[in-house]
Amino acid sequence: MQRNRDKERENMEGSNQCKKKLRVCVATCNRADYSKLAPIMFGIKSHPDDFELEVVVLGSHLIDDYGNTFRMIEQDDFDIGSKLHTIVRGEDEAAMVESVGLALVKLPDVLQRLHPDILVVHGDRFDALALATAAALMNIRILHVEGGEVSGTIDDSIRHAISKLAHYHACCTRMAEQHLIAMCEDHARILLAGCPSYDKLLLTHQRGDYLDIIKSWLGDNVQEGNYIVALQHPVTTDIQHSIKIYGLMLDALLSFDKKTLILFPNIDAGSKEMVRVMRRKGIEQHPNFRAVKHIPFEQFIQLVCHAGCMIGNSSCGVREAGAFGTPVINLGTRQTGRETGENVLHVRDADSHNKIFHALELQFGKRYPCSKIYGDGNAVPRILKFLQSIDLDEPLQKTFCFPPVKDSISQDIDHILETQSALAIDLGGTNLRVAIICMKGSVVKKYVQPNPRTFEDRMSLILRMCRDAMKDAVCLNCRILGVGVSTGGRVNPQAGVVLHSTNLIQEWSSVDLRTPISDALHLPVWVDNDGNCAALAERKFGHGKGVENFVTVITGTGIGGGIIHHNELVHGSTFCAAELGHIVVSLEGPECSCGGHGCIEAYSSGMALQREAKKLHDEDLLKVEGVDMKLSEPITAAHLISAARMGNSKADAILNKAATALGAGIINILHIVNPTLVILSGVLASFYQAPVQRIISERALFSTKGTKVVTSDLEEPALLGAASMVLDYTTRRIY
Repeated sequence: MQRNRDKERENMEGSNQCKKKLRVCVATCNRADYSKLAPIMFGIKSHPDDFELEVVVLGSHLIDDYGNTFRMIEQDDFDIGSKLHTIVRGEDEAAMVESVGLALVKLPDVLQRLHPDILVVHGDRFDALALATAAALMNIRILHVEGGEVSGTIDDSIRHAISKLAHYHACCTRMAEQHLIAMCEDHARILLAGCPSYDKLLLTHQRGDYLDIIKSWLGDNVQEGNYIVALQHPVTTDIQHSIKIYGLMLDALLSFDKKTLILFPNIDAGSKEMVRVMRRKGIEQHPNFRAVKHIPFEQFIQLVCHAGCMIGNSSCGVREAGAFGTPVINLGTRQTGRETGENVLHVRDADSHNKIFHALELQFGKRYPCSKIYGDGNAVPRILKFLQSIDLDEPLQKTFCFPPVKDSISQDIDHILETQSALAIDLGGTNLRVAIICMKGSVVKKYVQPNPRTFEDRMSLILRMCRDAMKDAVCLNCRILGVGVSTGGRVNPQAGVVLHSTNLIQEWSSVDLRTPISDALHLPVWVDNDGNCAALAERKFGHGKGVENFVTVITGTGIGGGIIHHNELVHGSTFCAAELGHIVVSLEGPECSCGGHGCIEAYSSGMALQREAKKLHDEDLLKVEGVDMKLSEPITAAHLISAARMGNSKADAILNKAATALGAGIINILHIVNPTLVILSGVLASFYQAPVQRIISERALFSTKGTKVVTSDLEEPALLGAASMVLDYTTRRIY
């Protein structure tokens, strides 16, 4: 029995000896990425039976001007295996390139000596790119932390380049995971872990000594929630603009007159110029400011958590600050595309410090719901388990796939300060109308003038009315995004050209509307037929919203309309699709304005009904016995409808014929296009709705009998449709 026990013990010892520790090298380049890597390093260190930790320090950690932050790594009781001086000073674009080159020269010896099984790198710094490049070329497996995110500047390119070099990914958000998948990374090698820094900050931000920390950095008189944390870094792809924004931020903070803790920018190109701006404005000597190079992460988190506001372009503002509900103002484009909680207000650009000052007024002192977009405090256990699952015997070669990715949406200061709007133009036969229309479909202001007869006068009036509207838009706080034009006739919307005009608008054929309007107003211009515009208006603002297939029929002076099929407007090969008024319902019918016979328009339009009303009036058959209709010229379709309602059989017969013709034409549309909805628009819509619905139920094929006919609720379909062309296109932007 003793022999069996000895043998069992030997087998267990042999099994333990066979179990190889995973040799993990963690490389850190600066104070920011150490805050994300430190929790992982502590986790690895706490599992000595499973892992062997090596630490490499390089980059700005070793520079005095940036706080010699390698010391905090030593204070955390980590043994630094290698310190590499890799930064070429200069803080410009060339120095960044030279720093990458210097790191690539020094890293091979270190990696060859350490011979790690896996290298852990973080984020999007140029130093990290050198690390990933060296490791990939030396066939060392790479775990990339925080890949798949979208921000701005050169960081995006570097981050994605590291992701392509990395073999494994520990990402923070579901969207980042989807981005990595869309970038062809193998889903099996992606871990949705959350941000490692959240493991620490969610535990430490409620420390009871936070008031002592605030006072130690900002003075004894500063209260919780009554100070600002400012941290702004250069944008390397647009250094001059980022310096300008930095100066405007400082001006706004000086005017706002609150105690401010401001951290020096990082080592990216442009940082020297930003420091010069800070010193030129006397920030370091100003009583309201405390300028520092480095704050330990645990204390920095306390300061962010209890601040009245954080301002700048640090990733901490769009990531960690959300966990506390701290209000944040994100300046410029450095974090464009980042997922954020509702606590973040973006100021993309500014010409003066007023916009930033207004953002401070909006944000300072608010508290927002805590957001855990970037983590739930359990990232490190997930990452350690993921590391343990890595099979060192599996091939290094990566495999790829191509799934979709979704977009991110966030707030923007311009959406708060200005109403995004369009200039809409409706070229009617009688009047020329221009309107400022906002995103919600409200007509902010409308301008109406008689439509001139000649081309020159008409164009001159259009431009004059548009310029007046643009001046008023400034006072009305509307941002004009473009111009939409609704006009009668056949239109090539791709070229912005009216090919053939209607009889109502003379001298309006082969007319390029887009070019003169765009050149004069310096705005993009869209042009389409008025019937198509009515359909677009219904799609964005009316009954067609959310309906994939529907038809709009305009019943006014003429008959027109538009067809929406699979959410897109149908134009046809020569731009004459949806000429609904000229569907023929009788071979022997009355003559139409198009020159044909038996068109719907010849029976059912306002002009056709007016013609029939005049005939009855001339024959003295429009009156109803015993009722004085007080007819006065001009006779219109309204008189015919009134007479029918009063019992005039002749008028009633004409209207029944008109409704039948319209219903028959719409049945033809149902049998060809098979929409789920018919929307009647125009002055005669309410009159035609019930009889057309009845005719469809009586005469249409069984499969289309149930098609619903509704009347439009929109008061200005042509103007709203013209505006929708602008608003749908120009607001397709992602933050």
